[in-house]
Amino acid sequence: MSYQVIPIASLDDERLSAYTKLTERELRSVLEPQKGIFIAESAKVIERALAAGLEPVSFLMGERWLDSLLPLIEEVPAAQPVPVFTGSMDLMEELTGFAVTRGALCAMRRPPLEPAAAFLSNLCAHAGDRPVRVCVLEGIVDHTNVGAIFRSAAALNVDGILVSPTCCDPLYRRAVRVSMGTVFQVPWTRIGTDARAWPGDGLSVLKEAGFTCAAMALTDDSVSLDDPALLEEQRLALFMGTEGQGLGSRTIAGCDRAVRIPMAHGVDSLNVAAASAVAFWQLCPHVDNGYRYQPGRF
Repeated sequence: MSYQVIPIASLDDERLSAYTKLTERELRSVLEPQKGIFIAESAKVIERALAAGLEPVSFLMGERWLDSLLPLIEEVPAAQPVPVFTGSMDLMEELTGFAVTRGALCAMRRPPLEPAAAFLSNLCAHAGDRPVRVCVLEGIVDHTNVGAIFRSAAALNVDGILVSPTCCDPLYRRAVRVSMGTVFQVPWTRIGTDARAWPGDGLSVLKEAGFTCAAMALTDDSVSLDDPALLEEQRLALFMGTEGQGLGSRTIAGCDRAVRIPMAHGVDSLNVAAASAVAFWQLCPHVDNGYRYQPGRF
């Protein structure tokens, strides 16, 4: 990559506005999505984003991180020099929450999202004869939960994630950070045209693609998550609902079946992120990549 290291003395520098001033809505460029960017925080997250082929706009990091990150930056092709802003660690600490980012941020261009129908078609083509498992997130508003669900989806072999019109943005800074960059590894897109047409339009797309739709919900006719029939489904879409009310009644009614996690001690539900991990483990093909922790550069 062609880059230019630029020392900074103040966070008031207008060139840093993406990091210090712009709201998430402004970063997304709602009126012009093709111009939107997002912020990746921490070296590990940046590494995974670059490995996924995402385009950096600029970097901002403490001076002591420069030497360790430059080899990574140099590996990525770029048509124009990418600015690498650096400052003292004292200066960096003025950024809210900077300690959590472990010293490095990167502004990146938002990748275009595939239409849901094409997204599902491509997932199925890539899977070939093996079962396909996708998760649909309906109206989840906690970015921590969305990030945690992506991390579980990556670890437990989910093929893809679809987010409803009212679900929060998976590329929101906190969601990306909590996911540890796995939001760049698990394919995802939005499903449904707007909140008024949901869930009918989303269910139609899934069913036209041959998916059985299963709602995670406590209903009188729900089946246990360990029902063998679920594992026999070739294409399964698992719907997860909001943190408070769960899935909407129209969504549950529109799905082919409802599924519950068997629980003990009078507990009736789990946090949506925890429930997703349990469901993914049960319903997705198990894979052990043999990875064992080794201390690394980041």
